[in-house]
Amino acid sequence: MKLSVRHITHYRFDHPVRGVVQSLRLWPADCASQKLLSWEVKTEGALRGAEFTDGAGDRTALVSWRGPLDELSVEVTGEVETVDLFGVLRDHREKGPASLYLRSTRFIRPDNDLRELSASALEGMKSATDLDRAHALSGAIAEAIEYAPGETKPHTTAAEALSGGKGVCQDHAHALIAVAHVAGIPARYVTGYLQVDEDGKPHEASHAWAELFVPDLGWVGFDPSNRCCPDERYIRLGSGFDAQDAAPIRGVVQGSTPEEHLKVEVTVTAAPGQQQAQ
Repeated sequence: MKLSVRHITHYRFDHPVRGVVQSLRLWPADCASQKLLSWEVKTEGALRGAEFTDGAGDRTALVSWRGPLDELSVEVTGEVETVDLFGVLRDHREKGPASLYLRSTRFIRPDNDLRELSASALEGMKSATDLDRAHALSGAIAEAIEYAPGETKPHTTAAEALSGGKGVCQDHAHALIAVAHVAGIPARYVTGYLQVDEDGKPHEASHAWAELFVPDLGWVGFDPSNRCCPDERYIRLGSGFDAQDAAPIRGVVQGSTPEEHLKVEVTVTAAPGQQQAQ
């Protein structure tokens, strides 16, 4: 499927700031499930600094704006050709070992409830395949945390999302990573784009899911929010230990810290004649 992306992030400050420095991870990597046909990241008025590919295989660029500055935008446009590999990540160049992703953070640290959920999901599955165990964990998260926008905050932890029983894709991904870690399975947070939800409705924002390491297959994506593995509707952007670590844009405002107003617009469309059958 050929997917077109337009992603605009606009910042406005109540008072002019001295400057802004950002780290951008907004370039999808070429791999077996996706091929970049075109891709451009516009940062009008910014100075472009170092660019490199990190150990996770994600391209990073440093940019800065000099003030006084009361607004700025980062605009992404591009086209990607995708293939459904049932969530399996192949031919992705990265250097870090899978065991690196057993590291915990405050967002994915399991509490007793997450530990119990992990054990319950895998009960009676000692002889099951690693892939089936990963599916069982993803399914358990989808059942335990209802998809409900507006019920959680960006700083909500996996334990808090499970306790509240509601959340969004970020909460689902954090919770799945947590229960996977309890089971000794390396797991990580993935950011990207989704063309349409399972019900066929256009997805109106950036998306997130988790990848679990399955021996013999490698990294496999699981999206509890849509109860599926990423397919040709998905574009994989980057990964990290949690949402904060994997954030496509991270920045620092120089000088005073006025209130920041953020507006994000994301549109993902399929080329005519390539819409997935509903």
